[in-house]
Amino acid sequence: MLVNFDCSALWLKQPRWIVDAFNVDPLYLKHDQQGSAPDYRHWQIPLGRRFRALKLWFVLRLYGVENLQKHIRKHIALAHLFEKLCLSDERFEIFEEVTMGLVCFRLKGDNDTNESLLRRINGRGKIHLVPSKIDDVYFLRLAICSRFTEDS
Repeated sequence: MLVNFDCSALWLKQPRWIVDAFNVDPLYLKHDQQGSAPDYRHWQIPLGRRFRALKLWFVLRLYGVENLQKHIRKHIALAHLFEKLCLSDERFEIFEEVTMGLVCFRLKGDNDTNESLLRRINGRGKIHLVPSKIDDVYFLRLAICSRFTEDS
């Protein structure tokens, strides 16, 4: 959402799950209006310190809803472009369904090969990939999130 640090947007199918996980409800934070609107303090661990909402408010005011929608749609389209590039190269496979701007992929073969690929890509400093592992299968995660990301 164009806020580089300290603020994230979440799309949740079941907001109750995250509220149950992070619920912080000491007596001194209770109030008469509880339950009348989402209480976002339960959606994360920290209760405050920085005014994170101001950062997002500036982005919303600067870009507006339509431009933010275009921005998100562009990132989704770029993720699907990368997915197509992976699928068109027989050396790669998509590990999970592409979601929003996130592509989980890997080189066909063993985990060591994928770990080596990650070190080479991240070592160049042009892009940064994050690894993950499910059921002992190592894969790479490409998150399209910079406003400067373009197809070439």
